[in-house]
Amino acid sequence: MIDNLLELTVFARIVAAGSLSAAARDLDLSLAVVSKRLTALETRLGVRLLQRTTRRQSLTDEGHAFHERCVRILAEVQEAEAAVSRTRDVVMGLLRVTAPRGFGRSHIAPLLVAFRDRHPELTVQLHLTDAVVNIVDEGYDLAIRFGTLADSSLIARRIAPSFRVLCAAPSYLARRGQPVQPSDLAKHDCVVFGEHPSRDWHFQREGDGVSVRVDPAYITNDGETAQSLALAGAGIVQKSIWDVGDDLGTGRLVRVLPGFTIPAAPLHAVYANAQHLAPKVRHFVDFCVEELGKQWRW
Repeated sequence: MIDNLLELTVFARIVAAGSLSAAARDLDLSLAVVSKRLTALETRLGVRLLQRTTRRQSLTDEGHAFHERCVRILAEVQEAEAAVSRTRDVVMGLLRVTAPRGFGRSHIAPLLVAFRDRHPELTVQLHLTDAVVNIVDEGYDLAIRFGTLADSSLIARRIAPSFRVLCAAPSYLARRGQPVQPSDLAKHDCVVFGEHPSRDWHFQREGDGVSVRVDPAYITNDGETAQSLALAGAGIVQKSIWDVGDDLGTGRLVRVLPGFTIPAAPLHAVYANAQHLAPKVRHFVDFCVEELGKQWRW
């Protein structure tokens, strides 16, 4: 098909330029290549398109009819190329995003609303799941994920840092007191969560690591429930800053042991290929970096 298009281009240029040599100059091709392309076209069609002598050329009847169609075809190709070029930086079409449930509800959903306000020609599909989705097989444009990237065939762009914090409701701390050292947690009611919840909590301070085994008062498989328990004054919980940042900001929760850090994997946008990345994906990832990257830096 590409060769056919080149032959049509050569034929149209020969007619417009008035000779093979003039067409060769216009196309920056050798006269031999132009002649060969015209001969190949006529051979494939089984008709003569041009009557050629050493002094002049003229279209045959078949050449006239073919030239009219050829001009229309080339014009449509140019129009299609122009249309694609115009949309290279236009955010439009369907953007399919997958993200973790809690984080997706709290942060990605509002972000998508703000993003679509800027780009109203966009349609958004948001799939929330805590499972790791194969974005290529499932047809997603990108995934928002915490943690390292296991699949080296994908591209991961860091969106924002992340860390975990210990926190509890003011009512609990008023009743039981504020821990001063991680070892104090052994005397406190703690809330642990996850499918395989760990009772060992790890901290760092000035490069040194310390671990403490807590005796949980509450165990749940659900992170949001663990946060609700902490808000109700049940005890101390360890959560991502992305989950509890708003509650800390309003005072519904209070940070515990703020001098100790609990590292966590940063937030990434994961997509299939960075080459020829669709504008909707590229602009949304940039938007995520801009909006999410400036949160929770304290």
